[in-house]
Amino acid sequence: MAARKLPSLNALRAFEASARHQSFTLAAQELNVTQGAVSHQVKALEEELGLPLFERLSNQLHLTETGRRYLDVVGDAFDRIEKGTRSLHAPADRHCLSISTSPNFAAKWLVPRLGDFTAQYPELALRLEQSERHVNFLREDIDLAIRYGAGPWPGLSCVRLGDEFLLPVCAPSFSSLRSAEDIAGMTALHVHDRQAWSDWFAAQDWQAPPGAGIVFNHESAAIDAAIAGQGVALARSSLAAQALRQGTLIAPLPLTPQLTAPLAQAYWLVYPQEGEIDGKVAAFSNWLLQSFEADRQFWKGLSGSRDPIVVQ
Repeated sequence: MAARKLPSLNALRAFEASARHQSFTLAAQELNVTQGAVSHQVKALEEELGLPLFERLSNQLHLTETGRRYLDVVGDAFDRIEKGTRSLHAPADRHCLSISTSPNFAAKWLVPRLGDFTAQYPELALRLEQSERHVNFLREDIDLAIRYGAGPWPGLSCVRLGDEFLLPVCAPSFSSLRSAEDIAGMTALHVHDRQAWSDWFAAQDWQAPPGAGIVFNHESAAIDAAIAGQGVALARSSLAAQALRQGTLIAPLPLTPQLTAPLAQAYWLVYPQEGEIDGKVAAFSNWLLQSFEADRQFWKGLSGSRDPIVVQ
């Protein structure tokens, strides 16, 4: 068998670190060598490949198109080596399922339903990581993730879980609200900024802007504030469904197309695209899809209703 034709490992490390930092100096600090050594190793790699990997400008370092493509290959290889090395010391537990998702989804959708999953699969131990960032499956011990976005994402198995729309929700004590005009007189509970409520009022041909209200950086907090009777939130359907079922929230206006706002983004189940799906991932995937289908049927049963959603 012929020997592998690979560039120097030190040169590849120098290139990968320099590309990540876009700096020979920072790469040298990471690798604990001199800046000159890193520059020399990268130059030797470029000469061996016969291709430029960087554009060297005054006090700037930019990847060429070739360099960007090569970084994808080298970075992926290093990620796999790093993950494989860690696995030698911590063998994968076939009975532990690690899930990554956002704090919003965890608080308002997943955690309230986890008891149903654990009852069906008592042999599986769950580990839930809540984070706004997208997980790197090659570098982290995560089996699957639930992401919110446009999707799908390249290099991953992606399953869209359902369509999303926004609807006004509030505490049952505000059940007398019946129109955009009524809601305009309430405290508006915003998420990140006031744009969503402004767009919703504009769709109702209501020119008066919503009041200053309260701006939250997590939708779960806005929903909690609505449950506490602090105002009216414009919530994503998936995050409000459980509270509506339980009667801690109501949708004071009829669930008609004019009064809801469809969203292009949605929640997705994502996991590594590596051959046959793992049994524990398959179990969670099936349960998740069934749960989202139950939500879809819940909304379908209410679609077009001229009455507000109030669970007694």
